[in-house]
Amino acid sequence: MRTLISTAFISLDGVVEGPGGEPGYRNSGWTFKDVEFLPEAFEIKGREQKEASAMLLGRTSYEAFSPVWPDMEDFADYKVMPKYVVSTTLAEDDLVSNWGETTILRSLDEVAALKETEGGPIIVHGSASLNQALSDAGLIDRYHLLVFPLLLGAGKRLFSGTDKDTQKLKLVEHEAYANGLQKNVLDVVR
Repeated sequence: MRTLISTAFISLDGVVEGPGGEPGYRNSGWTFKDVEFLPEAFEIKGREQKEASAMLLGRTSYEAFSPVWPDMEDFADYKVMPKYVVSTTLAEDDLVSNWGETTILRSLDEVAALKETEGGPIIVHGSASLNQALSDAGLIDRYHLLVFPLLLGAGKRLFSGTDKDTQKLKLVEHEAYANGLQKNVLDVVR
């Protein structure tokens, strides 16, 4: 079974919306506007590209990333990696042609089936709604969280507000940085 890893830039109050400057969010760009950049705090982002064997995205994040990430040197390893987009509305002709093999999955059952295949870890970037659905369905195995020392108030959250049983997490790696960022790698305890 493949490991499904959710990776996120997240505010202390759980917001994941608009970290890189995406339009339409009041606090857009909060990861670089309000916190000093320290390269060592982002080491995990490079490691994720080397360790992952596939990327999983929701439609909205795919539509935001696919015009930009294929040509960015920072994301070169992702260009050749198989990508999966979970969407009930995206069509094959909506997919970009310069970002490698991309498959549309129509349901969480298809994500569960993907996890049962041979291969290495699958990484989920962005995709707030998809992350909530995956978490609620018990499909996420690990979280890579870079927690920013900010309270953003309103905005899309990584975790849903669904009333459910407690889900225990085990901290397997952590570090705090001089700029206030915290790296937390947590495994989901089953």
